[in-house]
Amino acid sequence: MPASNRPTSRPTNRPGASEVRDRLRAAAFALFEERGYDATTVGDIAEAAGVGRTTFFRAFGSKEDVIFPEHDALLERVRSRLETATAPGAATRIGIAEATRLVLEHYLHEGDLARARYRLTRTVTTLRDRELASTLRYHRVYRDALRAWTGEEAGGDLRAELVAAAVVTAHNHVLRRWLRGVVDDATAVEELGLALDRALGGAPSGGSPQPSEAGTSIVVLRTPYDVDAVLPALRRALADDPPR
Repeated sequence: MPASNRPTSRPTNRPGASEVRDRLRAAAFALFEERGYDATTVGDIAEAAGVGRTTFFRAFGSKEDVIFPEHDALLERVRSRLETATAPGAATRIGIAEATRLVLEHYLHEGDLARARYRLTRTVTTLRDRELASTLRYHRVYRDALRAWTGEEAGGDLRAELVAAAVVTAHNHVLRRWLRGVVDDATAVEELGLALDRALGGAPSGGSPQPSEAGTSIVVLRTPYDVDAVLPALRRALADDPPR
């Protein structure tokens, strides 16, 4: 075919995958606010975003998936940052603090989208349950990192569980204050730093944990074990790390 007769490629205005996901999320949350979660279908969301159902399922596996952050990618960022803090001590606490700030800053960047999700998960039980399951995934990442740092240290496993719970609780406490409009972005980041200072008072530091500002860290968490089975291990851990 002569060069002059060859079909020329024309630029298309087809949106990329990221733009499609953003449009679907925006359409979904607008419909959830207007009609409610249960009354909104995948077809409604796709139509409002100007795409087909197939495109929706290419972008998201389910109606629930359109609501939540991409936790897999976020958890990988957290895990990668924790992996760089291999030495017990100050490096451990700095690594945990920076990894946790990554999560908070993700929500801050989402802005109104994060607040709309918060309103939704407070009213829909299935979404709240999924959010709690996501929280447990973050807990496991911190716990596993802390276990690697404590090694065979006496009471290390229990301490890793407790400190991981404290870190996640500190983050969620500050995040909720921001979601409710109690604090702005800058104050939320500052409060997270202070909360983590307290939460990490018992973090492993070469056998000599540093005291928190308050002197004692208190953590409340659920466990499937009977209290009589947990208390002896807790007493042993506290005996190995007496309060100062």
